[in-house]
Amino acid sequence: MNEKKTIAIIGAGIVGVSTAIWLQRDGHDVILIDKAGPGEGTSHGNGGVLASCSIIPVTVPGLLKKAPRMLFDPSQPLFMKWGYVPKLLPWLMRYLKHANAGDVQRIAAALTPIVGDSLNDHQALAQGTGAEKWIVPSDYLFLYENRQHFEGDAFGWSIRSEHGFQWEELEGEAFHAYDPIFSKDIGFAAKLSDHGHITDPGRYVKDLAAHVEAKGGRIVRATVDDVVRESGTVTGVRTGGETIECDAAVVTAGVWSGPLANKLGVSVPLETERGYHLELVEPSAMPKNPVMVASGKFVATPMDGRIRLAGIVEFGGLDAPPSRAPFELMRKNARAAFPGVTWKDEVEWMGHRPAPADSIPIIGEVPGVDGAFMGFGHHHIGLTGGPKTGRLLAQMVAGRAPNTDMSVYAPSRYATS
Repeated sequence: MNEKKTIAIIGAGIVGVSTAIWLQRDGHDVILIDKAGPGEGTSHGNGGVLASCSIIPVTVPGLLKKAPRMLFDPSQPLFMKWGYVPKLLPWLMRYLKHANAGDVQRIAAALTPIVGDSLNDHQALAQGTGAEKWIVPSDYLFLYENRQHFEGDAFGWSIRSEHGFQWEELEGEAFHAYDPIFSKDIGFAAKLSDHGHITDPGRYVKDLAAHVEAKGGRIVRATVDDVVRESGTVTGVRTGGETIECDAAVVTAGVWSGPLANKLGVSVPLETERGYHLELVEPSAMPKNPVMVASGKFVATPMDGRIRLAGIVEFGGLDAPPSRAPFELMRKNARAAFPGVTWKDEVEWMGHRPAPADSIPIIGEVPGVDGAFMGFGHHHIGLTGGPKTGRLLAQMVAGRAPNTDMSVYAPSRYATS
């Protein structure tokens, strides 16, 4: 048994809560600190899919050519708040440098160990917590107009294949027999098994956090200003006027991790990728499984009494209010994808995905600070990769070497000294 430590975890989304659970199982005391409380941020609003196959970053070859056209086409899922462009440019230049085949392959290889077994990772995390009821094993389908449309994505599918993903192809009548909810304009599906989805992501994370508390963990609602160090070793975290004592601190605050990382000497080129969701409450029919509709680049996930549509990208910073156009586009796309479905009500939401310029999350020990760790920057796959990230962090905090090569995620790649 390792010596018992007290660990402060800053950020109570899926990554933070997962880290807390695995640390508790290892015999440690945990304090979960979050400015809004568990499961209130991006972990509440995501698409809900345990998308193991989502190893292809946005920065695919050809993006440079396509992006300007997408920005000026209201039917495309990419939006920009133009006043934010000057602030965005340094990050954007670094981000777009990765839009080449070699980098996509490198990024996919880095993401696979984090997300590739997501359903099992979630089931192992949630076992015995009371949160298991939100996890549903399911297929995950990518929907295209026809085979030619599917073949336009051949590069991404070839990389999935290299990483062991297999899929079944459903064409025409075979697809519509499988799930009759969809429009006849959708004539092709790639169906991946061994995936899953969460039927209420916010309540799932809250239930996991309640389990942490029931097992003796502390949950504190506060904003952390700094990690306190003495002689290069973590001794506490500062919130407002108070210092909470701890033996180690883990920064898992999503896009809000940037300023704390800077104070720890790690300057991550991190931007918010503003994500939107639209929920169709009490729909007249449900899709059988979660789907990615390729033409609109949005996910439709069957949830508890509603269908959640998610998957717009907007660049506009942390402070600007939500835009109307993304909601209108999702509504339009939903009507096109499942034309016969009606619903009683709608819920709109906008949140912030943490996007590092190289699309690879930051996971590991902070160089030069004993007892400081980080786990953030998962772009679109935070829910999918949260439990594995938490497990890896818990192992590292306890001083054990994970059986995954962690060097590719290391915070040291952004160390300022």
